[in-house]
Amino acid sequence: MGSMATALRRRKPLDSMIAEAEGDSSGPRLRRTMGLWQLTMLGISSVVGTGIFFVLGTTVPKAGPSVVLSFVIAAVVAGLGALCYVELAGAVPVSGSTYSYSYASLGEGAAYLVAWCLILEYGVAVSTVAVSWGQYLNEVTSSLFGFTMPAALSSPPGDGGYVNVPALVVVLLCSLLLARGTRESAAVNAVMVCIKIGVLVFFVAVALTAFDSDNFAEFAPHGIGGITVAASGVFFSFVGFDAVSTAGEEVRNPSRTIPLALLFTLITVTALYVAVALAGVGAQPVGRFGEQADAGEAVLAEILRDVTGSGWPALVLSAGAVISIFSVVLVTLFGQTRILFSMARDGLIPEVFRRVDRKRHTPARNTWIVGAGVGLLAAFVPLQHLADLTSMGTLIAFVAVAAAVVVLRRIAPDAPRPFRVPLYPVVPILSALSCLYLAYLLPGITWTLFGAWLLLAAVLYLGFGRRHSRLGRSGGPGGPGADDGTGVSDAVTAGGAQPVPPQAGEPDRTPPHV
Repeated sequence: MGSMATALRRRKPLDSMIAEAEGDSSGPRLRRTMGLWQLTMLGISSVVGTGIFFVLGTTVPKAGPSVVLSFVIAAVVAGLGALCYVELAGAVPVSGSTYSYSYASLGEGAAYLVAWCLILEYGVAVSTVAVSWGQYLNEVTSSLFGFTMPAALSSPPGDGGYVNVPALVVVLLCSLLLARGTRESAAVNAVMVCIKIGVLVFFVAVALTAFDSDNFAEFAPHGIGGITVAASGVFFSFVGFDAVSTAGEEVRNPSRTIPLALLFTLITVTALYVAVALAGVGAQPVGRFGEQADAGEAVLAEILRDVTGSGWPALVLSAGAVISIFSVVLVTLFGQTRILFSMARDGLIPEVFRRVDRKRHTPARNTWIVGAGVGLLAAFVPLQHLADLTSMGTLIAFVAVAAAVVVLRRIAPDAPRPFRVPLYPVVPILSALSCLYLAYLLPGITWTLFGAWLLLAAVLYLGFGRRHSRLGRSGGPGGPGADDGTGVSDAVTAGGAQPVPPQAGEPDRTPPHV
């Protein structure tokens, strides 16, 4: 039990993480190709997905017109978490997002469980979004050509079909693009983000022409309870901030670029969501939202159709949704592959997930394995009952980030921090408590499924991760580079030979410690 406890709490020193991220010349590694613009577009792409296109149909019946406040509450909770991400992204500019932050602060056991929370979040999110892509694609082809793909080929077993071909296709296309290169993927994504923002601005402009203040007369019919329950329902529309920090090893000047990209993403997304909610609720009576959702209609598209009396604005919105969903699948797959890349580099999952293609400088095999798994999940498994797991995984990840800020302030007070969370420690504590409260509001079945997932993660750690951990194999339970829980690296206290610093003008050839 003693060795198990030591293994679970061993930490990976910050200097070791940064050295690994820089790599050496002995083999291929990830290449820094993204700047602030590309990374901000990646962040907006990961957050603005299908959620905003249909979430009003399920949340307006719960909160009424006060759903606008639900978006604000969710934005505040996401914002508190984003501030914590900003500090950690500057202090720990490596791939792996919350997993890496947890490994440096909370220990290997917590980091492993957090990683599986992220894998759940990303995997379910990609699969669910991919399923929606086929639905919107059918709307576009129906409007343009009068053709829709038969249900047998556009729905999984249990939902009236045999296989969801469009969902599988979009995942494989995104995998192909990611495998070709990060620079190319970021460029394509930036174009698609501009299109999706333009479509949402178009919706707001058209919907505001039918704005009726009477629709806000009974502002909060279900009181504060309805507002908070709706906030937990819309929170998944804000998930994806961690995708920005997964790119830590493919961004130029990450200590500056990642924090700025996170802040710009939060501001842009919050403004868009509140504007869409205000315009949508102002354009039609509250009762219509539930009716449209029950009928399986795309709420925003129906609002445009009713306001204009024409079908072309709804077609524009549906086409925008097709592009939006593609970009979300692309970025979410990117984030998941980078988390797995970091875990494999630490020895916690098989080595194949960290191999980098010499020509493309991408983890190509990792990308294809993830793409195949997620694509098959989207093609053959009904996922509507698993959507809340996306919110659950994200909320727990946000709690871990808040805790990591507090712990790293204690064990590494002198680490460079280009940005510091304001009002420390109030903001991290509020972030953790608000996330736990929103998680508490999620359905019981979500907690049951989440518990089963963490149990599976624990079994995998005991069966593989603990025995293959590079910190564990490098010299005992803590490893010579591991933090023993005091914030001091074992390499400093072991009494072994220390690296000799390079002389002036001489390049540092000291191999990165693992």
